Amino acid sequence: MEKNILITGGAGFIGSHVVRLFVNKYPNYRVTNLDALTYAGNLENLRDIEDAANYSFVKGDITDEAFINELFLERQFDSVIHLAAESHVDRSIMDPLAFVKTNVLGTAILLNAARRTWKDYSGKLFYHVSTDEVYGSLGQEGFFTEETPYDPRSPYSASKASSDHFVKAWHHTYNMPVVISNCSNNYGSHHFPEKLIPLMINNIIHGKPLPVYGKGENVRDWLWVEDHARAIDVIFHKGRHGETYNIGGFNEWKNIDLVQLLCSIMDRKLQREPGASARLITYVTDRAGHDLRYAIDATKLNKELGWKPSLQFEEGLERTVDWYLANKEWVNRITSGAYQEYYQNQYAER
Repeated sequence: MEKNILITGGAGFIGSHVVRLFVNKYPNYRVTNLDALTYAGNLENLRDIEDAANYSFVKGDITDEAFINELFLERQFDSVIHLAAESHVDRSIMDPLAFVKTNVLGTAILLNAARRTWKDYSGKLFYHVSTDEVYGSLGQEGFFTEETPYDPRSPYSASKASSDHFVKAWHHTYNMPVVISNCSNNYGSHHFPEKLIPLMINNIIHGKPLPVYGKGENVRDWLWVEDHARAIDVIFHKGRHGETYNIGGFNEWKNIDLVQLLCSIMDRKLQREPGASARLITYVTDRAGHDLRYAIDATKLNKELGWKPSLQFEEGLERTVDWYLANKEWVNRITSGAYQEYYQNQYAER
């Protein structure tokens, strides 16, 4: 095998797309998917590649130091693509310490296991996947670049900022080869329906209210998840060690404008009268500390490594809606928790 890669969080939304890409594109790479199978981890996301010769799944928690050390010694990974994280801002406001444990302690445990296992750093890489939220909030103008100072505003973004700093510290202190990427909001298939786009799609299908924070004026830069996976592929193979690369969709939308576009698409797809879904929009009390605007400048990634988004947002959104309409049973299963009990019983922790 040319590469022996550990991908953490590979049963989650972004992680499953990365696992699928690497397993299919690189048959000579051995890919191990490590996931704790919490509420957002779903092995149904990977049914199409679960029997691939170069793929294996391990259930486990990145905060279990003894387990992680044993796994590294047993499998002798030469690379890590680290996506495992608690990732929902609202959940971080309710339970911040869970985010500190997984995102900060878990990352440090992985870094230390790699450092202890790798006798030399030739051909080795620790790739940490992070978020644009570490940079804080923008006003009406400007963009986040790789030089933007960190200014996290939520427990989630603070935990990710901390994990970024630990990765950089291992690079500078121990000379470990690392890369970091900070991405904007992802959308696409297999997204757990607590996040904005799949939540709105699912609520429109069932005629439920569409909750929009405040006046809906918060702005996000949206990135198709398969374009994100392609960017991770490029950075993994060509990124300069010790560098950070921002990944963005060059695609800013106010939340209310995005929800209204979704309503229009869903009315057409479901053959409802125009405006039917928009009448479900309900403005709710704004999220505590809600950042106004995120926008990524991905020029560095484009100029150095040649990556750029492949889809216009409207096309990507149409594809996303089509997937959810064709996979209503998937949504029903993961929101009911029935799948979780099945996989928890099938895969005991090592």
